[in-house]
Amino acid sequence: MHMEITDNMSEILNLYNFFDSVIITDEKGVIKYYTNMRADVYWPDAKNITGMHILELHPELTEETSSIMRVLKTGEPIFNQLESFYSSSGQVGTNIYCTLPLMKDDKIVGAVDFARVIGEKERKNIVIKGNGDKTRYYSVNDIISNTPEMIRIKDMISQVAQTDSSVLIYGETGTGKEMIAQAIHTSSNRNNKNFVVQNCAAIPATLLEGILFGTVKGSFTGAEDHAGLFEIANGGTLFLDEINSMDLPMQAKLLRAIEEKKIWRVGGSKPVNIDVKIISALNQDPIECVNNNLLRQDLFYRLNVVQFYLPPLRERRKDIELLTNHFIFKYNLKMNKQIHGIDNEVRKLFNEYYWPGNVRELQNVIEGAFNTAGFKLIRMENMPQYLIRSYENQKDAFISERLPREGVDLKGVLAEYEKKILKMAISEASTIAEAARKLNISKQDLNYKIKKYELK
Repeated sequence: MHMEITDNMSEILNLYNFFDSVIITDEKGVIKYYTNMRADVYWPDAKNITGMHILELHPELTEETSSIMRVLKTGEPIFNQLESFYSSSGQVGTNIYCTLPLMKDDKIVGAVDFARVIGEKERKNIVIKGNGDKTRYYSVNDIISNTPEMIRIKDMISQVAQTDSSVLIYGETGTGKEMIAQAIHTSSNRNNKNFVVQNCAAIPATLLEGILFGTVKGSFTGAEDHAGLFEIANGGTLFLDEINSMDLPMQAKLLRAIEEKKIWRVGGSKPVNIDVKIISALNQDPIECVNNNLLRQDLFYRLNVVQFYLPPLRERRKDIELLTNHFIFKYNLKMNKQIHGIDNEVRKLFNEYYWPGNVRELQNVIEGAFNTAGFKLIRMENMPQYLIRSYENQKDAFISERLPREGVDLKGVLAEYEKKILKMAISEASTIAEAARKLNISKQDLNYKIKKYELK
């Protein structure tokens, strides 16, 4: 849906009877028209706003988080979305908005944004509904980044989504592998069918076959006729996370199902035809997984038709501030607070910390800070103790600000730092499972690292 520019703009502007503000911009995001019915919340003087860029009006937003800039880039309308903003009085407010591209001769020439202020009571109701809505999946627009690598990934998603080829996503824990998988699904013509997720590390090997392929009544004690995940995902997308945790015999059965596009229920004698796009994920280097017999080579080739590598947060530090602002707005909305940002000391910590748990760790740290923050800015006193200790140890490990003349063994330095963090987590935890939770990695991944570094 879009609006064609006409000589009579009244057809468009009639809609603002239902909204509190209307903004019209040109194709660059420069405001050409502005009106509002809530001078107490929005900017009262439209003359001072016309001619401003939308990101100048809302400096807390970016090209990735501004609905207008997203619509200008993609040409896709956005309906009934929530967006936090700073009001004219400096308070954090919340809009529900609809943003449409303006088209002329099949070209995007601008955007029109209709917004309505959400009151505290309505805002809480919307948040509750949003939290209970399990059908809304991430899209490309939800991927927040300004780094070239992540922008390239977003462009790839739109292309890969149009085919049925298998996709392998490789990245450390917390880098957003499932978000990428969901974005591929929502960008595809399968988006009206099921998106089914299975973490292969969460299910014992003896049960995984029945869960994936289904069972026939009487095939074993207690077995019932039950459709497996392949059948549930038929016509849609099946996302298999931590695929390397699947045992090798089960990997062989998975390979057969993918190649033949058929599955056999456990105990069944008839094949079931399937049409499923397979997306799988690893939190370890796939070549290392093959070399360590964690992943069959033939299955790797079948899954790795298209590969996405998600860089860790420490390799995309320009995104830290962008993500921090995004999460602050998110938790302002969720917790009904008025946090404006982080202080300089926390900013320094965020920019220098190693972030082994990546984006998920950053989000959790900010959420935790919201629980204790009593000021407009998040301070060091709101940071978890493990983060401060890890940061201090990290500074001790990298005390020199200059590389030695002979250079350094980067892999060796990173390995030593990883070993140090692992030892800290293991010593502070009472169980391996607890240590894994502290590190935001799976128990299986921690056991692999313990074996790799001979820590036990």
